[in-house]
Formats: sequence, structure tokens, C-alpha cells
Amino acid sequence: MASSLVRPAGGRWIGGVCAGLARRFNMTPNTVRLIFVISCLLPGPQILLYIALWLLMPSER
Repeated sequence: MASSLVRPAGGRWIGGVCAGLARRFNMTPNTVRLIFVISCLLPGPQILLYIALWLLMPSER
């Protein structure tokens, strides 16, 4: 069973969104970060989605 969607207290870089998503979907944080950076090269609201997740995802603390 996957853990809940929260931003972890440790292992964060900017807001912990990628680390939280990685934990939730059982991936490494660096893989999720790489996917996010590559997706930023495509048109779309990736930055806005990241900011929204940063505001909406609860922190472990």
C-alpha cells in the first residue's frame, strides 16, 4: 500500500512536492524531479501545478 500524499520533512529540495509524489508512487525523488524538469520543456501549466501542489499538499511536520 502506498503512503498518503504529503510533503516529507526530510529530503526536500524546494517545496518537497516531487519527494512527496515519489514517496506516494514508490519512485525515487530524483526520477520525479527529472520528469518534472523535462515536462517543463513542453507547453503547459507545470509550474502552476507545482505551486498548487505545494500549497495544497500537507507537510509531515
